[in-house]
Amino acid sequence: MLKNLLTSKASALMALGTQSRYFSMQSVKYSKPRTAIVMLNMGGPQNTDQVHDYLLRIMTDRDMIQLPVQSKLGPWIAKRRTPEVQKKYAEIGGGSPIFKWTNLQGELLCKQLDKVSPETAPHKHYVAFRYVTPLTEDTLKQVEADQPERVVLFSQYPQYSCATSGSSFNAISTHYKTNTNGLSNAKWSIIDRWGTHPLLARTFADNIRKELEKFPAEKRKDVIILFSAHSLPLRAVNRGDAYPSEVGATVQNVMGELNYCNPYCLVWQSKVGPLPWLEPFTENAIKGYVKQGKKNFILVPIAFVNEHIETLHELDIEYCQELAHEVGAEKIGRAAAPNDHPLFIEAMTDVVSSHLKNGNRVNPKFLLRCPSCINEKCGTSKQWYKEMCN
Repeated sequence: MLKNLLTSKASALMALGTQSRYFSMQSVKYSKPRTAIVMLNMGGPQNTDQVHDYLLRIMTDRDMIQLPVQSKLGPWIAKRRTPEVQKKYAEIGGGSPIFKWTNLQGELLCKQLDKVSPETAPHKHYVAFRYVTPLTEDTLKQVEADQPERVVLFSQYPQYSCATSGSSFNAISTHYKTNTNGLSNAKWSIIDRWGTHPLLARTFADNIRKELEKFPAEKRKDVIILFSAHSLPLRAVNRGDAYPSEVGATVQNVMGELNYCNPYCLVWQSKVGPLPWLEPFTENAIKGYVKQGKKNFILVPIAFVNEHIETLHELDIEYCQELAHEVGAEKIGRAAAPNDHPLFIEAMTDVVSSHLKNGNRVNPKFLLRCPSCINEKCGTSKQWYKEMCN
């Protein structure tokens, strides 16, 4: 027990040290960035000590999830789930690598942007997580301290959803409702979705080809490609959330890059709670296809740009290993997330550089609420962005 405690404390100190070095290195690297690239994502705990607070922030965020008496039920669920989730993080090495990957992606992105867009250089990236350090509100303070001429809010969810991208954008507008906007003189703009970018499709296609090569040649053509994305409550879908259609568009682009070489299906993972969610679920799809005599699969994390708990544990351990054994599949492989793939860095660079050049500071689609939106915060937030970006 003492050994585990010391290990946990050491991990926590290492994580804090990593983040401190991150902010320190950023300050040293650029004394005065002209363009700030704020990379928005959910984030993930870097050690098991952060799991409870991470879950608590998720379970009390009504943009992410709506619960009855949420102020009481949310904390109860977070506390109850903490040991189980801590165990999962321990099984993938003790914490999420999402900060490491996002930080690396940002460094590579800005290095390329300085070359292809010298008129907006120097560029500096900032990691802004919604539910774990570096938290969005703390990152905004770092941006304010640097006083850039331009601020680009760059969603790291390629496909837009009110529950993920929307929550991050709402958090920023909410922050500035109660805090002085130290960036009011900067030129603001938003990249809210980019799931149909050709280089993103090429990145996923390349990773799928690499995974297909691991199957016996005589079975390769019969491997079913299962594009797995985080599911969404049906009531959110019915309100008009764009996420399912945008994920579907990404899938079609990827299969086009692959010349529709294999059978494929879009499936959904990570359901939470008893309410109806978007189906078919990844687990049930695998079981159903095995009953039909299909034995070989590749899972593709089509809505994630870097490795984290849902790829490293849910896909790799729960499905590729445990479920494969349970149902008698011959092989379930998993295509890597984009991470630092050169094509992906090119994709990000082109997305941002094109955005900086085209003069369109906010997507009209972003300013449109879902047809059956019930979240008044969205209306207030979108009006704030309309004013900030025009």
